[in-house]
Amino acid sequence: MKFKDNLPIYLQIEDYIYLQIAQGKIKAGDKLPSVRALALELTVNANTVQRALREMTAQGYVYSKRGEGNFVTTDESRLEEMKTKLLKQELAAFVSRMEKLGVERESLTGLLTNYLIETGEE
Repeated sequence: MKFKDNLPIYLQIEDYIYLQIAQGKIKAGDKLPSVRALALELTVNANTVQRALREMTAQGYVYSKRGEGNFVTTDESRLEEMKTKLLKQELAAFVSRMEKLGVERESLTGLLTNYLIETGEE
């Protein structure tokens, strides 16, 4: 995973795990890889992974079972909330980039509709 300089790594790890959940690669109730395994996979310090998991636990997306590890919540409403949060972040980034290109907000819907029509399956 390549990390961005403008955002703390633990937040990027959270986003990485959230994306895995939103894409269905990790499902509700699934056990997450161990802190050590995630640290090796992402080539970061285990303390950084632990901080990300602690934040996710505090937000209710992950829970810990002593001696067993960390698991994704089974609360479907929390997971839907998380997906909605991800979608809003992506939309905010998209709108921001478009505005930097000089596109006015009023034009976004039409541009996006045209793009989807042009690139859609026939």
